[in-house]
Amino acid sequence: MSDYLAVEDPPFDPWPVGSTGSVGSVGSDPGVLNRVREWLGRFILTVDDADLDLLTLWAAHTHLCDVLYTTPRLVLDSPVPGAGKTTTCEHLQRLCRRPLQAASLSSPAMLARLLDKELRTILIDEVDRNLDPKRPGVEDLIAIINAGYKRGATRPVLVPGPKGDWDVKEMPTFSPVVLAGNAPNLPEDTRSRTIRVLLLPDLEGRVETSDWEEIEADAMDLGEALSQWADETRETVRATRPELPPGCVGRTKERWNPLRRVAEAAGGHWPDVADDLIRRDLIAAQMDREDGMVTSPPAVTLLRDIAELWPEATAFVPTAALVADLVMRHPRMWGPESAYGKALTAQRMGRMLAQGFKVHSGRQGDGPRGYYRQALSPVWRRMGITPPDEPTELTKPAEPTAGGAW
Repeated sequence: MSDYLAVEDPPFDPWPVGSTGSVGSVGSDPGVLNRVREWLGRFILTVDDADLDLLTLWAAHTHLCDVLYTTPRLVLDSPVPGAGKTTTCEHLQRLCRRPLQAASLSSPAMLARLLDKELRTILIDEVDRNLDPKRPGVEDLIAIINAGYKRGATRPVLVPGPKGDWDVKEMPTFSPVVLAGNAPNLPEDTRSRTIRVLLLPDLEGRVETSDWEEIEADAMDLGEALSQWADETRETVRATRPELPPGCVGRTKERWNPLRRVAEAAGGHWPDVADDLIRRDLIAAQMDREDGMVTSPPAVTLLRDIAELWPEATAFVPTAALVADLVMRHPRMWGPESAYGKALTAQRMGRMLAQGFKVHSGRQGDGPRGYYRQALSPVWRRMGITPPDEPTELTKPAEPTAGGAW
């Protein structure tokens, strides 16, 4: 077995799933989330203090995943080592539901077998190394991490049959996951399922050292109190459907709805805290788009670039004119030096538009093939792309100049 295939259980078994064991009056403390937030603030330094609220809600939601539909992946990020990512994982290990400290995971089948027995919280440290796309088996592991954020996801696994043969069993992959690393280069489809907490080194001594010999018992008590609080609020969370801030839809809603439902059940100031976190995330996503930090699929980029260069008040543009102008204006994307390795052709552009958006080329009379604005306009709008002004009438087809521009 490769030394890369190693799954480490925690050196302790903090609490059984759904534990209802007595922990005194602390177990029914309605302010347990406040206490968790205070605890994390003693030992963890985040760039934004609101991220301590995020960590608190995320830890609480792991105990309630059995009544939630999705579980956002938590990314603990830092541009440099020594920022407290491992320390944060250690605290989450004491606070979350049935933690599994995975030093390195390369076997999707092993992970599926673990989750088939019970729902657990997976903590993966050093993801910039352990989830390196170049490492064998990582693609399948990332596929499980992606699919397992939504209830009902499964993975087929071979298991011994009754006659010494092999049977296929669908095993669940749904589980909360922590991904900690130094600016991890996660795939876009994985990143869209994550909520990020940014950590920086504590150079000024603002937080306490996590001396586990001294604080272990208190951390365990707090984790058990959080587990019991979850038991007491489980039915409330199951039935709660709070209203989310405007713009929190689609994948964003899937990420934040679980934490918002937990906040609603906690009451007090927690619903407002969760709404503020959601609005902050929406603003950050908009700023990332404006700064060009969000990578779009090639077909979406093509659609956007065509809208950008479409000549004003023109209803039809020949394919050759579109291709020539795309190559001239965006050579790194559509020219010979692009990642594709070849310049854009009419055939390739036609396939991308037809397969991606069911937009096909046409003709004006006996002229060359090209694209009608009226075919592109609905797709532009549905993709959130601002199209050029609507032409008032069909105009003469645009012709490219020697340089490719109209």
